[in-house]
Amino acid sequence: MLILLPPSEGKTPAKGGDAVDWASLSFPELNTYRAKVLDALGTVSAHEDALALLGVGASLRADVERNTRLHAEPAAPAHQVYSGVLYDALGYDSLTPVQRKKAEASVLVVSALWGAIRFGDRVPAYRLSMGTALPDVGRLASFWKPQLNEALLAAAEGELLVDCRSSTYAAAWAPPAPQTVAVNVFTEVNGVRKVVSHFAKHTRGELARHLLTRRGKAPATPVQLQRAAAEKWTAELVEGTARKPHTLNIILPN
Repeated sequence: MLILLPPSEGKTPAKGGDAVDWASLSFPELNTYRAKVLDALGTVSAHEDALALLGVGASLRADVERNTRLHAEPAAPAHQVYSGVLYDALGYDSLTPVQRKKAEASVLVVSALWGAIRFGDRVPAYRLSMGTALPDVGRLASFWKPQLNEALLAAAEGELLVDCRSSTYAAAWAPPAPQTVAVNVFTEVNGVRKVVSHFAKHTRGELARHLLTRRGKAPATPVQLQRAAAEKWTAELVEGTARKPHTLNIILPN
């Protein structure tokens, strides 16, 4: 089983330590492309219109300035750098040592800067969205799509892929549909379903935690994933096709 997560919008900077060690990152074949994005991001972030170019507000000026020195910024494991609703619900810090090892082996974060990394990979805090277009790189989802397809297919072979990414990050890699389950979260009132972004992020984080902490073997098929989710929520499985992934719909009480 592999759990695909988006990064958090906000990042927690490391308080000290060494800069990123490129050779130690998972999927080192992506390093050439990571360096290209990093250089383009540094150039844009040094521009006088950097905030507008990156689509962020004035409150994030310090984050954008940090982008200009990411080669030297201290790095920390991805599970510490990524924060926010989904990651709080996953709660890496409260996992047991065995569960943490499982998380580091099972979780892949699809990133606008790094392409894809694992929880144990040490990276600096940065500010960049997959929906951004950078000079000489273009729109990042389009830039990463062929690179991730080549790099991640081997890691995905024989695995059930639990896709908890937002649509912005899902655009960067379309994993093999027959073995992929996209996770949707709804509230339902009088038979009408509604997507609520905050609760969707939180529930996807809770689902990831449940899959990492529950007893027994990890789900290996979409049906087994639905049964695992049904241990905590009302959950239904919509079968996919050869080209369209399965969908797990989690229905939250009103």
